[in-house]
Amino acid sequence: MKQEQVKKLLNFTIKENNVIKALKLPQEIFLPLLFSVRYGGDWSLKKNSKKLMSVKEKLTNYDENEKIGYTLELIYLFVNPMLISEEGKVYRMEKCGNNNERELVERPYKLTINGEYILKATLDPKKMKIFLKHLRGPISFIGSGAYGASHEIEHLNHDEIKSIPFYDFEYIIEE
Repeated sequence: MKQEQVKKLLNFTIKENNVIKALKLPQEIFLPLLFSVRYGGDWSLKKNSKKLMSVKEKLTNYDENEKIGYTLELIYLFVNPMLISEEGKVYRMEKCGNNNERELVERPYKLTINGEYILKATLDPKKMKIFLKHLRGPISFIGSGAYGASHEIEHLNHDEIKSIPFYDFEYIIEE
């Protein structure tokens, strides 16, 4: 990494610490959100008797006339998330960092979660800003947000992920 990049990263990290102090949150609570911002995806971990989870959704705004757009990333940070309800079934392929292969899993299409504390971060690539807002739950997710939240809650609860490995699939050549 070049010296200028290191300076920018350190400056960004100082700004992150200032935001954490301004929100009056223990630093470790912010970890899943920081991981989602820096590395993408959904994250969960247990720290000091707290269950922490971030769920990322994407929202693309596109101007048909100008032929240009941008994708907002909405990241929800939950402290001690509580599953309120699930609805529907979606079969999908997933690969978790803990496994080497993708697996077929069953996830809910809609999921509602509450938490002791909920923070929403909106990453706006057009404005190059990260907007933070405290929310009151419960929060409902559909589609990919629901799949991600369901997956992370499994990790937090140490539930066994019921899955079928990809190698149980069969190739079919269509004519």
